[in-house]
Amino acid sequence: MRALVTGGAGYIGSHMVKTLLDGGHDVVVIDDFSTGYRDAVPEGAKLVEGDITDSKLVARTIRENGVEAVIHFAAKIAVGESVVKPRLYWRGNIGATLGLLDGVLDAREGDGKPIPFVFSSTAAVYGTPDAVPIDEDHPKRPVSPYGDTKLAIERVLESYGGAYGLPWTALRYFNAAGAWPEAKLGERHEPETHLIPIVLEAALGKRPSVAVFGTNWPTPDGTCVRDYVHVRDLADAHIAALEHLRRGGESGAFNLGTGRGDSVREVIEAARRVTGRTITIAEAPIRPGDPAELVAKVERAEKVLGWKAKRTDLDTIVGDAWKFMLHAKA
Repeated sequence: MRALVTGGAGYIGSHMVKTLLDGGHDVVVIDDFSTGYRDAVPEGAKLVEGDITDSKLVARTIRENGVEAVIHFAAKIAVGESVVKPRLYWRGNIGATLGLLDGVLDAREGDGKPIPFVFSSTAAVYGTPDAVPIDEDHPKRPVSPYGDTKLAIERVLESYGGAYGLPWTALRYFNAAGAWPEAKLGERHEPETHLIPIVLEAALGKRPSVAVFGTNWPTPDGTCVRDYVHVRDLADAHIAALEHLRRGGESGAFNLGTGRGDSVREVIEAARRVTGRTITIAEAPIRPGDPAELVAKVERAEKVLGWKAKRTDLDTIVGDAWKFMLHAKA
């Protein structure tokens, strides 16, 4: 298979590229390096530096490289930033995806060969859940422009599938975490907003403490609970989604998670075990819009895609992130 990966210099995208290459596939990456890193693009991938809003560039890249599948990661992803800078997200996520889709459709115009399209979506499309675990049919009520844009793209894909025959899947990640330290791949965000790397930065002494936003939630230990899914498992899920579409499987959305939640305190304790270092907690007020618990119902992905998370042990997830962070520090 010859695959185009947008955002292949980013966190999850780079793991996807490595997984494809290890599977013997040919990979082309389009990235503008607005947030990604050149050294994160695994050796062996063809790199095209550019903006996916340029539909002509996209169409030309697809034609010249015989691309047979598209995996779309390129996006703005910071929930808090989306609230204060929403136009970055509506333009950067919706506008960019529309440009990409124009290129995908134009590249195969007239030959009747639709290109399978796998979209990096998010559990943020659900908003505050009515109950957990959350299944794919749960009402969609995003509480941030980030979640709004991802849901809007899912609706675009549904309409394009009906009108143009575009085969698609939207993979709704819960909390992506972990790393591939042996491949020198891991999480690097500026600024960092994800819990596990923040906790590990505190272990390294880069932060004085870890803010815990609320300790009286209706959860077993009073802190928020999230479903942490290893980034390598996410990459495997995209392979499964592509194979499903290439077999003629039905388009649609799938949750990606473990089906189990871990609390903020449990993550911090795992980091203490893994690192052997002191990590100080600073209690902070509850953030508006934060749900107490977000856990995926994952049976649909297992039944339809044949995918199930394998690297589910919290110490393994945190340990891989720690190994990468030590490598990056060195």
